[in-house]
Amino acid sequence: MQKVTFVDRLHYRFDLTMAKGAPALIAWLFALSTAMVVAFAAVVVLLGLAPAEDGAPVSFPSALWITLMRALDAGTVAGDTGSRGYLAAMFAVTLGGIFMVSILIGIITSGIEARVGELRKGRSLVCEEGHTVILGWSPQIFSMIQELAIANESRPRAAIAVLAEKDKVEMEDEIRARVGSTGRTRVVCRTGNPSDPAEIAIVNPDAARSIIILSPEEGNPDSRVIKSILALTNRAGRKEGRYPIVTQIRDRRNLDAARLVARDEAALILTEDVLSRITVQTCRSEGLSVVYSELLDFKGHEIYTRAEPALAGRSFGEALFAYDDCAVIGLRLRSGEVRLNPPMDARIEPGDAVILIAEDDSAIGAPMRRAPPVEERAIRDGKPAAPRPERTLLLGWNRRAVAFINELDHYVAEGSEVTVVADVPDVAAQLEADRGELRNLTVRLEQGDTTDRRTLDRVVGAYDHVVTLSYADALDPQEADARTLITLLHLRDIEAKRGQSFSIVSEMLDVRNRELAEVAQADDFIVSDKLVSMMLAQISENRDLAAVFEDLFDPEGSELYLKPAGDYVRLGRPVTFATVVEAARRRGEVAVGVRLAAQADDASQAYGVKVNPRKRAKLTLDRGDRIIVLAEQ
Repeated sequence: MQKVTFVDRLHYRFDLTMAKGAPALIAWLFALSTAMVVAFAAVVVLLGLAPAEDGAPVSFPSALWITLMRALDAGTVAGDTGSRGYLAAMFAVTLGGIFMVSILIGIITSGIEARVGELRKGRSLVCEEGHTVILGWSPQIFSMIQELAIANESRPRAAIAVLAEKDKVEMEDEIRARVGSTGRTRVVCRTGNPSDPAEIAIVNPDAARSIIILSPEEGNPDSRVIKSILALTNRAGRKEGRYPIVTQIRDRRNLDAARLVARDEAALILTEDVLSRITVQTCRSEGLSVVYSELLDFKGHEIYTRAEPALAGRSFGEALFAYDDCAVIGLRLRSGEVRLNPPMDARIEPGDAVILIAEDDSAIGAPMRRAPPVEERAIRDGKPAAPRPERTLLLGWNRRAVAFINELDHYVAEGSEVTVVADVPDVAAQLEADRGELRNLTVRLEQGDTTDRRTLDRVVGAYDHVVTLSYADALDPQEADARTLITLLHLRDIEAKRGQSFSIVSEMLDVRNRELAEVAQADDFIVSDKLVSMMLAQISENRDLAAVFEDLFDPEGSELYLKPAGDYVRLGRPVTFATVVEAARRRGEVAVGVRLAAQADDASQAYGVKVNPRKRAKLTLDRGDRIIVLAEQ
């Protein structure tokens, strides 16, 4: 066994002290400086080297002060006079002082740099209250921060705390570049593992008003989300009560596991199903994606829940006319159940809340005492046309394609057909493995390059709807969007040269590519990341909206449709929107807006979509205009 000497122990103790960082180094430096000053002061006094003061020898305190001044200020020695021994002693003290002060400056500088480095790593505690916490990082975060910043405009001290396994400075730079100004909302970034309870504590989740868990793009995203929920709900010292968690699950097979972990603490959005349903609904109602963007975007009109005792005892049909500048669309019963477009004679009981569309929660006033006048002569009592079989062309393929086909089967009439054209070798196997039992649809598969003009000329025929899905599973987002844009340009050119007319719904992964796609004049776009992030942001601000969105995007019950205005009111004459609401009410539907054909190609006018016009507003509707209604079919 190696013998440990006394010198070895001294070296070991010194190493341990040095490892403690700048405070230990400064302590050692102070001890050495004190020893040097005391030693030289003692030499000066004992040997009588210092010049006498008023004929008396220099005292030890005076010698200490003289020596200390030489050690701290090298220029002081230039004015010294006396014996050679005294000058030599002062010169030696000055050299030692220069050495000690230089080391001190270096230690302090290094300590400050180390502290700044620690701060830049984003490991300090976030001392915010009532803030929004975002756990994780994905492309969704930029549009989510934009939406939350708009929602927080009326809050004086709003903050968003982001925790992700990414460099703090990089996160801040990306947010600054992609989001820009966030107004009153502070964005605080911290570096840490969103699945580690100790690191989650950095962003102070116990004081947060809402917690959003983002699904990562790589690996197994659902497992990461479930781990983050576990880390939040099962961490030691967690707060009493529920955490206000909002998150997304991509694969339906993981939904049950997520619910077991989350219990009643998290609102779970099944992303793939929701996007598939929105795509199906949008492809069948031209302009519907603009309506959804309006309802999910904090800049426009949003969905709110409002408990209004004054409406108790009224029927739902009567409540439709209770507000001039709000559109009532459903009820949240006191049991918590959400019912969109319930029967018109359903009674509003005490404790029930109305679900309505308003420009802002501050714009929801008291119910009107009198309903606005309705022009009976302008209402048309025609019956809606019977559903007919539809033909849909699906170009491209990703993991949502099978879900799209399954959802489309719930909406179309019997005898409908969908043709799938994709440049993916195992489309048939994927479809066979995941497709449910189709009652109304017939599926036809065809292999082909969806960006090749010859392929498109061959397959594009008499279709009612065309949907282009991105190759998100095989390509990176930018390349996938580029292929979608090429396909879209070819489709519009085919439409123009053949004189055909069909609706086109295009899926874009990156919201920045939407502006490029507008050159191609596409009818609708499903921007996946943006729609999901807007939905998560809305639910984080109002937890009740989780059940509302679930009902709205469910094929069972009522959904949003754009129907011909001529089926409701007489065309070419001014009518109040209250008249349109009454015409829809008589059909068991809720009218929430209009789409004007004259503005359908104008992006600055929201493609003609007007959500929640005032009940007393006058409208002159023409052929091609649509009424936006909440209906069962």
